[in-house]
Amino acid sequence: MSAQKPVRRMTAPQIAKRKGGEPIVSLTSYHAHTASIVDTYADFILVGDSLGMVMHGMESTVGVSLDLMIMHGKAVVRGTKTALVVVDMPFGSYEESPAEAFRNAARVMKETQCGAVKLEGGVRMAETIRFLTDRGVPVMAHIGLTPQSVHVMGGFKTQGRQQDDWDQHFEDARAVTEAGAFAVVLEGMVEPLAAQITGEIPIPTIGIGASAECDGQILVLEDMLGLNPAPPKFVKVYGNLGGQIEAAVKAYANEVKERSFPAEDQVYR
Repeated sequence: MSAQKPVRRMTAPQIAKRKGGEPIVSLTSYHAHTASIVDTYADFILVGDSLGMVMHGMESTVGVSLDLMIMHGKAVVRGTKTALVVVDMPFGSYEESPAEAFRNAARVMKETQCGAVKLEGGVRMAETIRFLTDRGVPVMAHIGLTPQSVHVMGGFKTQGRQQDDWDQHFEDARAVTEAGAFAVVLEGMVEPLAAQITGEIPIPTIGIGASAECDGQILVLEDMLGLNPAPPKFVKVYGNLGGQIEAAVKAYANEVKERSFPAEDQVYR
């Protein structure tokens, strides 16, 4: 009997090589059972700090802790076999200094067994990205609309509406590329700006509310499944799980009140 070949996960360098090639597929996931479904179709899965809002009812991602990210990261890694798992570095875990960022990123990778981390910021975080990548931590960058800076930005505002602001976004994209990021998320960015950045930098761009010209796309899983009653404009809803769940819960509640559940098939004799 021949030995079965081990299943190998996608790696950060493999994602980096997809620049200009087959589009990169990504979704968020925060727990093992959804991650196991997404794993079949996604090149990488992001354990995003959006879990604070999606899973825990927070108003923004700012309140998410490192321990919370690690807990959800462990679950996603356990539920997957082939996709690269990227874990967000939460607000306050990497901004103070490159050394602090490395300590926390190393902890995330050790405890979750993920393959990369993601952090927000362009020029201002380039030094930190280089510090991490030089020490063996693969980093996915994130520019444009950066949710952890929502209080500075004055809300979740589309970036690049004024063409006079485009230079800063180009500088951010170049800075994270030169610092060693293997890919960069472009979020909430006007389409022509995202398309031009994608054409200029040599690492893959991952769009969310950006452009079809990006090298890949990502959405929050719960948004595209119809679990968010008011999804952002850039979300295409591919399912109506919210309605299906409500209908199922309603049917269950009615059967309990009618004493028709549990029926003969659901009890032991």
